[in-house]
Amino acid sequence: MEDIVNTLRKSFNTDTTKSYEWRKTQLLAIEKLLDENKEQFVEALKLDLNKPNYETIVYEIGTVKSSINFCLNHLKTYIEPQKVKPIIQARAVYSTYVQYQPFGVCLIIGAWNYPIYLTLTPLIGAISSGNCAILKPSEMAPKIAELLENLFPKYLDTNFIRVVNGGVTETTQLLEQKFDHIFYTGNGTVGRIVMQAAAKHMTPVVLECGGKSPVYIDETADLLVTARRILWAKFTNSGQTCVAPDYVLCTKETQENIIPFLKQILQEFYGGSPKDSNSFARIINERHFDRIIKLIDETKVVVGGISDRNEKYIAPTIMFNVTVDDKVMNEEIFGPVLPFITITDRNEAIKFINSRDKPLALYVFSNKEEVYNDFKNRTSSGSFCYNDLMVQLALECLPFGGVGESGLGRYHGIYSFETFSHQRAILKGGFFADSLSSFRYPPYSDSNISRGLLATSEFKSCSIL
Repeated sequence: MEDIVNTLRKSFNTDTTKSYEWRKTQLLAIEKLLDENKEQFVEALKLDLNKPNYETIVYEIGTVKSSINFCLNHLKTYIEPQKVKPIIQARAVYSTYVQYQPFGVCLIIGAWNYPIYLTLTPLIGAISSGNCAILKPSEMAPKIAELLENLFPKYLDTNFIRVVNGGVTETTQLLEQKFDHIFYTGNGTVGRIVMQAAAKHMTPVVLECGGKSPVYIDETADLLVTARRILWAKFTNSGQTCVAPDYVLCTKETQENIIPFLKQILQEFYGGSPKDSNSFARIINERHFDRIIKLIDETKVVVGGISDRNEKYIAPTIMFNVTVDDKVMNEEIFGPVLPFITITDRNEAIKFINSRDKPLALYVFSNKEEVYNDFKNRTSSGSFCYNDLMVQLALECLPFGGVGESGLGRYHGIYSFETFSHQRAILKGGFFADSLSSFRYPPYSDSNISRGLLATSEFKSCSIL
């Protein structure tokens, strides 16, 4: 591991990665890799997760290509120093800029649930910012990890970008090395380990974790549309999505009113037997299967509850009248189980949400502007989505990241470029007009103090051009 890191650091010190041409070439190479090997990726994800072809092509490959295209359209602008202007008095003396500099050698630790998207999207940010990178795919999606390791040398410059596969041992060895930035996607337990390892070298980190993302439905929501959107977001990838809705808060009346729509939509999505549908994925492994099964209270199941361990299949399952004491509310579900908790009104819902860890996403369905404003202003979450779910993840114009237990840092679009760059302050002056700042030189006097305070106050006023 040390040799790999040292090789990449030597390569970074050649300044090759700082050129626009190198960054563009590598980004286009990733796009070509995805295009020319699409069927292999589809097959690998079928073996790892039984992921439907649509979800692989659209949600994995398609979103990565979209990120690349967005980045290429803006890259020339990103890499130029951004001019800022101080007050007019200082403008006569100084030119001021923000320069985005690459950190150096970055470590990207990917996740298994979207092993293409959650591994390559951070890499796009690292490359566009001019960094070298080591990619560590999740060993829990072994077919994709193996495919990435085999394909990368054929498309990308391995002097600057490497794939390292392995399990806990290899990841631990990587974390012992000195990196200039670490980007991790996964659970909070491992996130803390990553952060502790990074602290030894004062390495900046981004931790993209998860949590229990709530949904609130009020009495004015269109329940048919609400049911369709919630069930799509919840059962895509068999619920193994970090921003999937984890539980629903609504009144007893709304809970009863929405059940016919939930049953109708599930029938439309997956037919009478979701197990036989080619649109429904499987659980990643037996350990997670066993964990999810233990969260299901059969006495509260109104839809689903059927499972098959041999196929790692758990049917889309909905539970009603769940309480905070139920097992399903004690951890992130990360599977195809959706519990409903009844509350009296939105104030109780907001109080409930605020009493728990800040979620990665918060979803609200209503037709009242006051409800939108109430949740927007009185809660905190990584993202907030009104009358839809998960779409915020696909928009490059929005930052994606958590807050508190749900994560640290952000990426996507310009935010990826900022995350993988040091924003260096640059002030350029000359030798003329030194008399304008003579008040800073000793010997000090009362006049010096007055002029110095005035200049300090005025110099604080800057704006982006």
